[in-house]
Amino acid sequence: MIAAPLTLEFHALGTGKLEALRADVRAGLTRLPKELPPRWFYDDAGSELFERITELPEYYQTRTETEILSACSQEIAQRFQPHALVELGSGSSTKTRLLLDAARREGHLEWFVPFDVSDAIVRESSLRLLEHYPGLAIHAIIGDFFEHLDRIPRFGRQLLALLGGTIGNFFPDQRRAFLLAVSRLMRPQDAFLLGLDLVKDPATLVAAYDDAQGVTARFNLNLLRVLNRDLAADFDLAMFAHVARYDAAEHRIEMHLRSLRAQTVHIPGAGLAPRFDAGELMRTEISTKFTRADIEADFAAAGLKLSGWYTDRLQRFALALAVPA
Repeated sequence: MIAAPLTLEFHALGTGKLEALRADVRAGLTRLPKELPPRWFYDDAGSELFERITELPEYYQTRTETEILSACSQEIAQRFQPHALVELGSGSSTKTRLLLDAARREGHLEWFVPFDVSDAIVRESSLRLLEHYPGLAIHAIIGDFFEHLDRIPRFGRQLLALLGGTIGNFFPDQRRAFLLAVSRLMRPQDAFLLGLDLVKDPATLVAAYDDAQGVTARFNLNLLRVLNRDLAADFDLAMFAHVARYDAAEHRIEMHLRSLRAQTVHIPGAGLAPRFDAGELMRTEISTKFTRADIEADFAAAGLKLSGWYTDRLQRFALALAVPA
């Protein structure tokens, strides 16, 4: 049997990325409290740091989700028999191989569509996957969740996936808008697999976002390095500290950068010179934790219904499977 030729289609969207960064910085650093959206974490260095975070002993999410995927991937592949696997926020696509293996065994999968904001990590992971899966065609997309989902092509029956608890980084209105956009991509035979970090004791959660090795701190501070590089800012990274804390009312972890002194930072590329007070916090990420009832309500609002619920023995993490309602 002759294998099909290898195919890699690489599409970079969002040519206005620098202007979008300027807009986010102007909006976030002129309000109180100050805030920057987490999408700017994931330049190439940030993406590499996040991959290191997933291997940390405190960061249970990746290991737990991998365990769940190992148990349920074949059942999902048998049920939906996708022609294409579309992974949103694909990163290195390491866990995705469990879904790819299962779908390939069913004999229908022809396309993998990784979608992520970091071009280098998507290109590298796509090339590795082409080596590992002869005959698999890859249509890689570099873009933003809130601008480019409608550019995802259709290659027949599809299984969409957003793994890793990324949905928790969205505020409630963003989450609803994202799920509605996903719903609009789907046809009756499609399915959507969503990774969810579940509500649990705060100590476990805080440790996962403030590891003993300080990798998460470097990941957080890398956001300032992005602004220094792309907007000619003069943030002194030594004058900011990583903070992670749990907001019990909102069921979410919040990451901040704390200014260690009163200081003014110049950001010529955004036309700003924001003043930071000593001890002032700038929020850089939220990570909401969910219950099953939470996500069922969000699915229903987006025209989706829960069709499968897979979790680990300790109920730390879940994969929620949705189909069009």
